[in-house]
Amino acid sequence: MTTLRIGVLGAAGIAPAALVKPAGETAGVDLTAIAARSRPRAEAFAAEHGIRTVHGSYEALLDDPDVDAVYIPLPNGLHAAWTLRAIERGKHVLCEKPMSSNRTEAEAVAAAAEAARLRSGLVVMEAFHYRYHPLAERARTLLHGDQSASGAPGTPGAAGRLGAIERVEVSACIPLPRFSDIRYQYTLAGGATMDAGCYAVHAARLFGGEDPKIVSATARTLRADPRVDRAMTAELAYPGGATGRVRVSLWSRNLLSVGVRVTGERGELKITNFILPQLYNRLTVRTDGRRRSEQVKGEPSYNYQLRAFAAAIAEGAVPMTSARDAVITMGLLDDIYRAAGLPLRP
Repeated sequence: MTTLRIGVLGAAGIAPAALVKPAGETAGVDLTAIAARSRPRAEAFAAEHGIRTVHGSYEALLDDPDVDAVYIPLPNGLHAAWTLRAIERGKHVLCEKPMSSNRTEAEAVAAAAEAARLRSGLVVMEAFHYRYHPLAERARTLLHGDQSASGAPGTPGAAGRLGAIERVEVSACIPLPRFSDIRYQYTLAGGATMDAGCYAVHAARLFGGEDPKIVSATARTLRADPRVDRAMTAELAYPGGATGRVRVSLWSRNLLSVGVRVTGERGELKITNFILPQLYNRLTVRTDGRRRSEQVKGEPSYNYQLRAFAAAIAEGAVPMTSARDAVITMGLLDDIYRAAGLPLRP
């Protein structure tokens, strides 16, 4: 079996959970190299996690012939640029979400990714790890049956346990009171809608079974920079007639709320903690007066994600969370900002 050799662009805090640990538990994957803005920081990260090669720059890592693929956990505003550079160097890419700052950037990445796939089989995948955990597929199947061939968000399937979907509500409220954090920096494409909101919008597409339109949006912004949202609520409308709402925040009265509620003509489905189901999750379905609850067990979502990435490369397949799929999500995030009267992320 050919080993997939992965390099990391940036010694980010998410990297140990999202890649280092899963790589150590995934056959045929080797975490080969790292580069960071500060070489001492990269060296410390490499020493802590047993990475053999340290590069002095991101460019040097991309030029390394012993690296087949790169993982990009950089700030949001750098995702598209470095994904495009990695594609130019012939590297497969696993990029943290959101894959870009706005839809225009996402279109450029998708076009480059599709051309590279046709030319040389490159895989470019957005790191929506929750989608690869059994919880997400279990809920999607209950809602829409098994007739969605790709399992991608916005792919209609048959009516499931609830019958026709009438209402979709998603919350992704996670407390982050440190306002100096890069997630609050406008120039790095920060804001609650970009950070937590990309999860919520993606989930609204997946569990709604269609791609909605943004009807309206209301933001709560930072006093220090009113371009940056600390919380956002958006109303949705689906082509089939259903309505929806996404509520997201990094700092609001809703300190912690991560869940999904889908209402259909025959009942209701609720998901508790769809983002990190390995910590705890609960899937509850109420139909025809009966209520059934279960916990969907599984490995960490990041393990499933890395396996899916490696499998897509080995098989030449398009992943469920592809660069083209990211265009739709980014378009909806742009529409939320427009509806709320805020500028798009640069």
